[in-house]
Amino acid sequence: MIDRNYEFITPGKIIFGWGRRMEIASHAKMWGTRIHLICGSRTLYNNGEISQIMDSLLGAGFLLESETYQHGEPTVTDVDTLTEKLIKKGISREKGDILMAIGGGSAIDLAKAVSAMVVNWNIEEKSSVKDFLENVGRGFTLERLPLPVVAVPTTAGTGAEATKNAVIASYAPAFKKSLRADFLVPRVAVVDPELTVSNPPDITAACGMDTITQLMESFISRKARPIPQSLALQGMRLGMDSLESAVKDGSNRIAREKMAHAALLSGMCLANSGLGMVHGIAPALGTHARIPHGLACAILLPAALRINADVSQERLALLSSFLFPNSYFANNKDAVETLLYEVNMLCNAIGIPRRLSELGVTQEQLPVIVADSRGSSMSGNPRELSNLELMKFLSELM
Repeated sequence: MIDRNYEFITPGKIIFGWGRRMEIASHAKMWGTRIHLICGSRTLYNNGEISQIMDSLLGAGFLLESETYQHGEPTVTDVDTLTEKLIKKGISREKGDILMAIGGGSAIDLAKAVSAMVVNWNIEEKSSVKDFLENVGRGFTLERLPLPVVAVPTTAGTGAEATKNAVIASYAPAFKKSLRADFLVPRVAVVDPELTVSNPPDITAACGMDTITQLMESFISRKARPIPQSLALQGMRLGMDSLESAVKDGSNRIAREKMAHAALLSGMCLANSGLGMVHGIAPALGTHARIPHGLACAILLPAALRINADVSQERLALLSSFLFPNSYFANNKDAVETLLYEVNMLCNAIGIPRRLSELGVTQEQLPVIVADSRGSSMSGNPRELSNLELMKFLSELM
């Protein structure tokens, strides 16, 4: 039965297609006239792609007020430092300021966070983005609409161009939490699959598994909603069909287009249906073991599907039937086993490590990783898991 009470959040406008980065100016002009650029791809900067985009913006009459280069997941310090810098420069809605992020999820999340903080910053309170993050800080809420954000992803992974949160990290103390509000979704998402061609195989693999994880977790989430579930089916078919090809031949246009579209859909799915245990644990692995997010998702997904198989059997069987229409399944359990087998085979084919210990995680780190896995994503997991069960789950992956 369809849930008759739901909402659906998407970017204000989506522009998708090979080479369409050169149309950014025409779609951004309705939101402002001065651009603060956040770039997360040194490769695209070095090969002239970023300069080409900037030249097209300048030629269209935009003012380029400042540039920021972001490498790695944004931290509390990154957000606070850039927020203060832009406030001192006089950034404001009245002056036509917008933020543009060209990069992976880290660059886009930084832009989203700063777009909100520059208008919600309280000098008297000596505020920090930490005060606005979930379950840390002082519990502040975003009262003012952020400045417009134009998101241009250069990886096919997080779908951050379509999400309503920005993931912010800290390493002292260690946490990774979200700044979250419906109005954090970018006003414009320009998804040009050609920008992902320069991603090396390992990045393509990890980002792609993040996409597939987001699609699968949102589909079986206890918070799942009908529109994102439909999108997730299409996204998973595209991702499962094309990720290996994109990893093995980065110039494969069809594979890159399919993965970019799957990533975009995964962002809309997680924004509207939530996720599950993989995205509950992955941030803790990032802060305590410095494992990149996509790689953490890739390692965790097969085992997480297994542990959720009994309580999600009907949905996983439906997914398996959709992904493998030419297969014969004797029953739902048979269909689920086929899905688990295919996910494992994909991980093997694209070189995903299978053990946490291969990435330097130690048994001694597991208690704090378990303790820090209780975020909003875990609340969407189909199966309730105690700390003891989580400890057993992670120990078996060592």
